[in-house]
Amino acid sequence: MFRIVFVLDLYNSNVVHAQGGNRKNYRPVHLTSRICTTSEPLQLLEEVKPKEAYIADLNALQAEGPHNTNFATIKQISSRVTTMLDPGVSSLENVIEASALADTIILGTETASLQTIREVAALLPGRVNVSIDKKHGKVLTSDPLMPSEPTEIIRELNALDIQNIIILDMDRVGTSSGVDSQFLSNIVSISKHDVLLGGGVKDVQDIKKLESIGIKGALVATSLHNGSIPLFMAQH
Repeated sequence: MFRIVFVLDLYNSNVVHAQGGNRKNYRPVHLTSRICTTSEPLQLLEEVKPKEAYIADLNALQAEGPHNTNFATIKQISSRVTTMLDPGVSSLENVIEASALADTIILGTETASLQTIREVAALLPGRVNVSIDKKHGKVLTSDPLMPSEPTEIIRELNALDIQNIIILDMDRVGTSSGVDSQFLSNIVSISKHDVLLGGGVKDVQDIKKLESIGIKGALVATSLHNGSIPLFMAQH
């Protein structure tokens, strides 16, 4: 069964509409949504009723304000729906605290080093998703030891006890610009873990295309909010 994971981008405990990775310009999601009348997370969940949710903690990812600004809200969301959380992990200390908030934790190459990913995967076997974050065609990382090619990172991750690999194309986030089938087919052929895609998923045709090449799920916000992908596909 192909997974449609509903994306909640949290900023100051409200859900915002992410577009193109320019986080400073994100606005409350209900202003442009056809499926919700609020940007308050718990009310929004009541309206949308997703089967599972991906939470990006934008305050933590941008190191803006106290690191736990959204933690109480995230805990409440996780009590209502299966969640995967990207808390902007950069160290083991961060991950212990954040792992109590959600079902699985996301370690993104943008903030986590390869060594941190290895350590956390050993500490929380089966509860870690690794996000390969791309922007302008390059892997986002500050780790000099992180391979520059996504396929090389996948080979490193094959040895770890993690749950999913997420390919997050930040240039395509919120753009409904479609998917890169050739690149993704190559990733699927190399990965020993299930691969999910975030960014650019436009409509049901894209979903069918992803399913046909072996992608197991998609992280979707914009195409659900604008009605291009029917809401029932993300629901229980």
